[in-house]
Amino acid sequence: MTDDRTPPASGSGGCPVAHGEGTTRLYGPGAATDPHAIYARLRGEHGAVAPVLLEGDVPAWLVLGYRENRRVLDNPLQFSRDSRSWRDLLDGRVEATSPLMQMVGWRPDCVSQDGEPHRRLRGAVTDNLYAVAGRGIRRHVTHFANKQIDAFADAGRADLVADFAEYLPMLVLTRVFGLAEREGRSLAESCNQVIKGGADALTHNERIMGLLGELAARKREEPGSDFTSGLIEHHSGLDEDEIVNHLRLVLITAHTTTSNLLARALQLVLTETAWLSGLVSGQLNMSAVVEEVMWNSPPLAVLPGRFATADLELGGCPVKEGDLLVLGLAAGNHDPGIRPDTGVSVQGNASHLAFSAGPHECPGQNIGQAIIETAVDVLLHRLPGLRLAVPPDDLTSTASTWESRLDSLPVEFAR
Repeated sequence: MTDDRTPPASGSGGCPVAHGEGTTRLYGPGAATDPHAIYARLRGEHGAVAPVLLEGDVPAWLVLGYRENRRVLDNPLQFSRDSRSWRDLLDGRVEATSPLMQMVGWRPDCVSQDGEPHRRLRGAVTDNLYAVAGRGIRRHVTHFANKQIDAFADAGRADLVADFAEYLPMLVLTRVFGLAEREGRSLAESCNQVIKGGADALTHNERIMGLLGELAARKREEPGSDFTSGLIEHHSGLDEDEIVNHLRLVLITAHTTTSNLLARALQLVLTETAWLSGLVSGQLNMSAVVEEVMWNSPPLAVLPGRFATADLELGGCPVKEGDLLVLGLAAGNHDPGIRPDTGVSVQGNASHLAFSAGPHECPGQNIGQAIIETAVDVLLHRLPGLRLAVPPDDLTSTASTWESRLDSLPVEFAR
């Protein structure tokens, strides 16, 4: 596949080569085990911006540099979130049924738009997230965390991914949204499949949209003190499509990022004894742990997507109008230009890219932080002598284009 939009590179570390034969794929078996090695190789070959292929061999630019990521995120006039300007889509090179469309395609939600439409829709989301945060999030987390722990506490061992982190955030979200608790596990699995991509992504997305459409209809008839009712009643006057799509947006992003981050935070405290002893002694708090994880293992490794609004240069690369750029949050956090020694702790430095930046910065980060802090606190109090049941080097992760998830976290504890 040849793409004549971009001239060949002048050499290593300069302008990237054209998308074509040999371009690195960010999906499939080759990318599933060690994405950081791929980012490092691309950085060495191309510099701060590299040509890559997404699922379906769709061309994109992966932004690897910290400063370049910030430029894209902070400048919506140059790098729009509106995929209706995506040239490969307009030219018919991307099918409407492509799994990429679940992550990149336009929807009537705040992350798909810029300017005043974005401000109107984001205001409805943020107002209701702030309201939800004041209505007992920590109480909900404590309830469901204890319920999860009750299921394995007598066994003396557990997998803290499958038995705890994988579903806990979604169980909390069922209470926040006004959903039935019984929907929690299947919704978590569907959200994970949408992020993962592949042939089943569309089916799982349709299931999520169906459930949320039913929820919105029910809450119009029977409103309550929940996030769904708040969106319906907000003074911004969201229509039906906007309401359901914002429910989808918050459900998928809040669950997948928080479950991933919770698993990584638990991995850190169980593999680095200084972190665990600091938490138990009270010398450290969970916010310091979460901050460290945000730098080293952000819950979304790659953020979709931005679209160039004009021909421009980024990181020495000539980006053309309508090109898709995806943001390498993990790569940017490890950029040697701003972080030459990744072995040094970043405590007290919150300038990571994990929550994005600019107008589209994640508005729900405080809620995610509350879920993680409360969940870990409950876990440490309930399970005395909690320790890793395997050598740290035995822990594995599996990556998709957008994230890298811990496969399992086997632990033992006193019964």
